[in-house]
Amino acid sequence: MNPVPALFSAAAGAGGLCIDDVSFAYRDEPVLRRVTLAVPEGQFVSLLGPSGSGKSTLLRLIAGLEKPTRGRIAWKGVEISGPGIDRAVVFQNYSLFPWFTAQANVALAVGKAHPDFTRAQRLALAREYLARVGLAAAAEKYPLQLSGGMQQRAAIARALALEAPVLLMDEPFGALDPVNRGRLQDLLIEAWKNSSPRRTIIFVTHDIDEAVYLGDRVALLGAGQGKRLLAEIDVSLPRPRPRAAFFASAQFRALREDIAERLDADVISGLAAN
Repeated sequence: MNPVPALFSAAAGAGGLCIDDVSFAYRDEPVLRRVTLAVPEGQFVSLLGPSGSGKSTLLRLIAGLEKPTRGRIAWKGVEISGPGIDRAVVFQNYSLFPWFTAQANVALAVGKAHPDFTRAQRLALAREYLARVGLAAAAEKYPLQLSGGMQQRAAIARALALEAPVLLMDEPFGALDPVNRGRLQDLLIEAWKNSSPRRTIIFVTHDIDEAVYLGDRVALLGAGQGKRLLAEIDVSLPRPRPRAAFFASAQFRALREDIAERLDADVISGLAAN
């Protein structure tokens, strides 16, 4: 990672994540166009958009798994040029090593965060992280012995065990049933709220309700015309957010309607352009 100019790093406020005029193309096909977004440290941002809007690509760029074809991305004023332990990633497909137990999977991340720990210390801390996500009893089980929801909890425990200040999540609950999805959403909020210093989270989703419920802010990407950032929408509803009251509130319904209208307008503009 390389130092970046002061003007660029200042755009991220008090040393957060800065995405500056970023574009990305794959085989000359535009995937993202000139996205600029500043995320202060400790903020939870939902990255929302339909399929094909470039959400996952932007997350991979932040993770350092891809490089922008234009623009720059920085964390705390330092340009991202590749993967790093300051950024943990949770994918939709869990990405657990099938030949390791849940505890051993998490212990790998503990080892990255604490390279001086003994094997016994790594395993003990891994078990603590599994307990935080309700998997203490499944520590010795292999991924194929776990349900989808349990595997995703193990993946979240592993990401938390890395102790990275930035947590990147790519539709991690998309394949789960509504009950397990809700449980993991609440578990994620609890882990984020209790982290010190509070982690910065970028959470990719195509679900409006999920984006608004989880986020401090919703960054809206369009797919209809230009694959660009359509809007940044503050979610000013207070935390904690009891589900029944939150989803019944007039503020939530207004936000949901506003976002849906913006997405619909983007689709219409895209159809008109074709």
